Amino acid sequence: MDYRIALVQFQPKLLDLSYNISKMERMIKDVKADLIVFPELATTGYVFNTQNEVDSVSESSTAGKSIDLFSKLSSEKNSSIIYGFAERTDDGIYNSAILINPDGAKYIYRKTHLFAEEKKFFVPGNTGFKVKPAKGGVKVGLMICFDWQFPESARSLALNGAQIICHPSNLVLPWCQQAMIIRSLENRVFSVTCNRTGLEKNGNKELYFTGMSQILGTKGEILIRTSEDKEEVAVVTINPELALDKKVTEYNAVFEDRRPEMYDLD
Repeated sequence: MDYRIALVQFQPKLLDLSYNISKMERMIKDVKADLIVFPELATTGYVFNTQNEVDSVSESSTAGKSIDLFSKLSSEKNSSIIYGFAERTDDGIYNSAILINPDGAKYIYRKTHLFAEEKKFFVPGNTGFKVKPAKGGVKVGLMICFDWQFPESARSLALNGAQIICHPSNLVLPWCQQAMIIRSLENRVFSVTCNRTGLEKNGNKELYFTGMSQILGTKGEILIRTSEDKEEVAVVTINPELALDKKVTEYNAVFEDRRPEMYDLD
């Protein structure tokens, strides 16, 4: 089964929702893929100073500029689309990612492990690590950026049947891309880490984002990795059914050989 995945590495403009979603639309205009993945907080930028800034670019998960546009594009392009946004709810603002399918179905993941100053502006996620169907019924799991630091994130998704782990990110630390090789390998799943790039400043605060977005195979092989500092769209064709094979040797399989009674995870 051939399945085309596209990742879109770009530099959002801080606090400019309209600019960002227009740019995202332009970058995928000619992309033909079954699944398209954008970075974490792709619609908003990242280096916030105040809660009011975050609130000003937040959106409901049911209606808003980005939801309306990408629902339309998903249908027109016959592509599942995943992107990160600031989700406004009655409980506060979540650092969220949404999966939008061509049939109109929408699924939300809210970031479980908040990183650094995110804890000042966002509510910790409450969705858990659930697996949802993307185009063609392919099973997709969502995690966001710093979730990579916790092996339980990817393992939970894999145990729940994920064939592809989609990982919108705003990475500033140097370790994630290599660590995700292990996450794919130990779970025998494909993974898509879509990072942003560029230097973002807000007053006296600034962060440099590491780029190097990547799509990995079920044995941790790098199928494609982008540059550190360029805006790029990368497309890879995979066979998602390979993620159903959990065998390591004739005698071993990554889940069958687990011994949960021996693990102290509290």
